[in-house]
Amino acid sequence: MAEVKRINLALQGGGAHGAFTWGVLDRLLEDEGIEIAGISGTSAGALNGAALKAGLVHGGRETARANLDWLWTQVAGLRAPALQDWVSSLAPPTRVVSGLIENSPPFATVDALARIVSPYALGPLFRNPLERIVSRFAYDKVCADEGPRLVICATNVRTGKIRLFTGEEITAQAIMASACLPTLFQAVEIVEGDRVEAYWDGGYTGNPALFPLFEMDLPDDIVVVNINPILRDKVPETPHEIANRINEISFNSSLLREMRAIRFVQKLLDSGRLPEGSMKYVRMHMIADDALMNELNVATKTIPTAVIVTRLKAAGRAAADRFLAEHRGDLNRQETVDLEAMFG
Repeated sequence: MAEVKRINLALQGGGAHGAFTWGVLDRLLEDEGIEIAGISGTSAGALNGAALKAGLVHGGRETARANLDWLWTQVAGLRAPALQDWVSSLAPPTRVVSGLIENSPPFATVDALARIVSPYALGPLFRNPLERIVSRFAYDKVCADEGPRLVICATNVRTGKIRLFTGEEITAQAIMASACLPTLFQAVEIVEGDRVEAYWDGGYTGNPALFPLFEMDLPDDIVVVNINPILRDKVPETPHEIANRINEISFNSSLLREMRAIRFVQKLLDSGRLPEGSMKYVRMHMIADDALMNELNVATKTIPTAVIVTRLKAAGRAAADRFLAEHRGDLNRQETVDLEAMFG
């Protein structure tokens, strides 16, 4: 019997681009040789993580896959998979579709309103569109002691610090807080002790947070599912390109800081300046498709379309398949992200 590889997952947020993570998880769940021990998720990563855990606890891998299918059917209005795959295959290239969405009236309207109208303008009439989805999650399963350890990240508006939700703290409100873009949604308010705290998207402070996965009883391997491209060779010139790159840099900054800190600790352990066992030696891995993500933009994050979501899922499955083919043997043995080259 093949050796079971125990890993932690770090699931980035990035709006509708989280469908890429859906594909990655769908492929990982097919593999009985992969055990998911811990999950840290932000925004779309929080939704994916909650759906994944609830399914694993309730009925196992196939139930988890079905939960993720249901989630993205709700987010993007997907219908018959075979029909959707056929439509996606006939649609123009991804870069063209992305440009059409970026210049479409719906996105132009959302973008303009976000710049000049506060989400508080609607007052008590405001309703977070995610509420109808996350309110239907099985929270007895999401918060269960069994199954992967789940951590969800949000940003405290008052303090500017990261807030981690775990166990019974993970509610519909907590997941909406993790995905709350302040230009689109009113801050999510949660009663904590004797005060009410307001929260925004966790991507500002942890996209996702890695440090909750450093616990000694969790595996040493963290697999980041990256949906915000780290590299873009082309310098952005148009207003949309500039805004898009600012968004990507902002939502990668916390992840890069933590990865740099991991490399620093690795060096201290390797050199003997820290005694072996005094701190965890974390091994980093990443599943990504920067080539595809370079063809997308803020508009395709904001407005989920069936064609893009379908292609993202397929790309996620393919990326996970490549990762397993190339690096299964490295899991639990050596990292596959060259942190020294990244930060040297």
